[in-house]
Amino acid sequence: MSAPVRLFDPAADSLADLAVLHAASFDAPWNEAALAALLDTPGTFAFHSRDGFVLARVAGDEAEILTLAVAPAARGQGLGRALMLEAANRSQELGAAALFLEVGVANPAALALYAGLGFANVGARKGYYDGQDAAVLRLPLPAKFA
Repeated sequence: MSAPVRLFDPAADSLADLAVLHAASFDAPWNEAALAALLDTPGTFAFHSRDGFVLARVAGDEAEILTLAVAPAARGQGLGRALMLEAANRSQELGAAALFLEVGVANPAALALYAGLGFANVGARKGYYDGQDAAVLRLPLPAKFA
């Protein structure tokens, strides 16, 4: 795995770095302004390293993964899992009893990552990602990670 994962500090860390990582991971990336607006939302936090980040939000007793981006060269080395573990633990610390996310059904690597963490399919969103269907996944917290 690459550099250690740590909590993102909007006052000290680079939103530009997050935007570059997002652009390397998605066809419709979020820019610095979009990321800043999300991080300004109450209950929203990010964990990051040099090669990836996860952005999540807690509202009441539910949390949602807003995005997970890992640089293509760093994939398959455990960084996505490490980021997700930090997000799940932080979500629980902030009072969440469950963590949700949407993932494209045509993304086998992401589906395998989330299944390996214990997420279960609880629904679907038709045409969610540029016409691609997405699975809605849920992880009860505290999670029992394998």
